[in-house]
Amino acid sequence: MPSSQSDNGHEDTAVTDSGTEPAHGPDSPLWDPEAPGILRLPSGRLVRGRGLRNPLPTGPSPAYAVYLLGKRPPEVAWDSDWLRWPDFRLPSDRDRAATLLGEVWRRAAHERVEVACGGGRGRTGTALACIAVLDGVPPAEAVAFVRQHYDKHAVETPWQRRYVRRFDASPR
Repeated sequence: MPSSQSDNGHEDTAVTDSGTEPAHGPDSPLWDPEAPGILRLPSGRLVRGRGLRNPLPTGPSPAYAVYLLGKRPPEVAWDSDWLRWPDFRLPSDRDRAATLLGEVWRRAAHERVEVACGGGRGRTGTALACIAVLDGVPPAEAVAFVRQHYDKHAVETPWQRRYVRRFDASPR
């Protein structure tokens, strides 16, 4: 697949050689854009957000996930990383957060990825807003973008909103 430089300065891999979006189905490497919890970024990348206290949604599993929890999550059958992020707070290691969220953004170009916390709103919404910044959404608009396209209650605390406004979208 060809590589190109996106507007936000990140190297980007095209979804298909023809530039058209592939079909979304059980055999597709990407999410169905109409499935619950799917955030479509301006670039067309799809990222699933969800709450781990809810049952695993039906349908395909992610290829990669980042779990935003205060303690280590249970093992899953797909590639995943854990980011220590206590409820209603911020990530314990902000450099690692930026690296993992960058990985979610990169991998969303060609595979199913998800971010998840306990409830799927505060930490997940904050992470999705940071991923939107990586995708070119201005930091001051990213929370509103996620609330409009993912969950109207996403990003729950003032310090989470401030974290998104200050998120550094430099390549990692």
